[in-house]
Amino acid sequence: MKAAVLLFVLLKSLIHYPQLVGDAQDEETRHHMEVRAKQLEWERIRMEQEVEQLSLKQSGRAWGDLLCFSIHPWQAWAVAGLLVLLLRLYFYWKKRSHEAEDSGEEDGEDPVLDNDLRWLIQEHIQWPVLDLQKGCERTTDLMDNYTVYFGHVLANSFYPGLKRAIGVGSAFEGWSPREQDVVYQVLIPMTPPRGHSFHLELDSAEQRQGRNFRVRVQLECTCSKEQQAENMLCFLHHPEEELRSNQDPSLLDTLCTNSYLDVQKTARWFYQLVRAIWPALPQSHNWHLKLLPSRRSCQFQVTNGRKTFRIEILFGVRRGDSHIFVSSQPGCAGTPSTLWPESYAVAEVKFFQHIARRAPPDSLHLRCLQLFTRLQLGIGFSTYTMKTIVMHLLNTVPVSQWRRRDFLRRLGDINVNLRCCLEKKHLSHFVIGNKRFPRQIRLPLDITSAEPPNLFHHLARHPSVHSQAMSEYQDLQYRLASVLLNGH
Repeated sequence: MKAAVLLFVLLKSLIHYPQLVGDAQDEETRHHMEVRAKQLEWERIRMEQEVEQLSLKQSGRAWGDLLCFSIHPWQAWAVAGLLVLLLRLYFYWKKRSHEAEDSGEEDGEDPVLDNDLRWLIQEHIQWPVLDLQKGCERTTDLMDNYTVYFGHVLANSFYPGLKRAIGVGSAFEGWSPREQDVVYQVLIPMTPPRGHSFHLELDSAEQRQGRNFRVRVQLECTCSKEQQAENMLCFLHHPEEELRSNQDPSLLDTLCTNSYLDVQKTARWFYQLVRAIWPALPQSHNWHLKLLPSRRSCQFQVTNGRKTFRIEILFGVRRGDSHIFVSSQPGCAGTPSTLWPESYAVAEVKFFQHIARRAPPDSLHLRCLQLFTRLQLGIGFSTYTMKTIVMHLLNTVPVSQWRRRDFLRRLGDINVNLRCCLEKKHLSHFVIGNKRFPRQIRLPLDITSAEPPNLFHHLARHPSVHSQAMSEYQDLQYRLASVLLNGH
């Protein structure tokens, strides 16, 4: 946005708002601001016409978007607060300008807009103090040690083979909406044990959220491999009596229900495995392990008296050679234990890694995402909704335009996209059917060619839910205005 446009907006606020005064006149000032707030709706229309005459370009539009969200009767006071913030920024800029003149510095190319203003607002916000990189490194080291012992313990068993854990979720993507209680989530790929094979079957029942699969476990003939398998008996061709006497049960008899791999049985088995192996790990000397309840994953925390890390282990089966899995992640309420929801977590974390490799050093795309997901906590919008909107923008807006100088512009983009999606009652899934998805991230053909599901389908089906969502959006705008004004 050009300096003239900013000065235009600031001058409008100076003309129509009382100047900063002493304590004795605070009550009168508040009264004038309340009266002025009631006139903001028609004033907005006139301002837009005047701004159009200034040939406002892209950066200016972002400021307009960021302010426009609250110029409604139900939030006129929020705009008043933002304009007060602009007034403060104006005096700050004026002071910096005088200092620059006194020191003989030349006025650069709109330094106020490109540097001071964005820097001041960015630094004004109280960001959560997180050290996600260190937490991810500790989690990765711990899971790598576990993987080594998984291999030793399960080498000659008929339980699933466990591959190296893959970090997924917000922490491994580089952001988190919470200052505390960060969950470091990993997914462990499972492979069938010897004499078994996995076959994924798409559940035909209509599902409201995502797709579910069943993992059918099938016994395979090992007669031709007996010499290689060290006295392994074939589950298909040896007598049951001999099998019961000389060999451990097959996977069908341990972790399956009606020939399908059971999520809850697998989770209980994981808990036993994690507890049994823990004393052998180097981390056990300085850290304390506490297992946490969960029916479809393995959750625990490790503590050394000063720091605590919470880890969730998901387990899944890869779809072919793609980056898509069916996993033990929680599904809809009442999901049968033999259903495994399709997971896009690995593909999404690889997408954020793809962006990070191309982003400039001062890119703020993760901070924008973190800000909006933090604001919506307790309102009703899911974290995944905000993440989906930001991912769509990252896939369309060049990464070079997410730098510090673009901070306000991108906040405006996110806000406007959320508003438009709510009004249209439609938000497309980011991975499924996305023709612009990076090709180096492998997807199954049926996902690439599918019609993107509408994550806001429930808003279209239930008018009362849509009304509630619009009300929650208003609350979100209040929080955003409060952050920009007060920093928290």
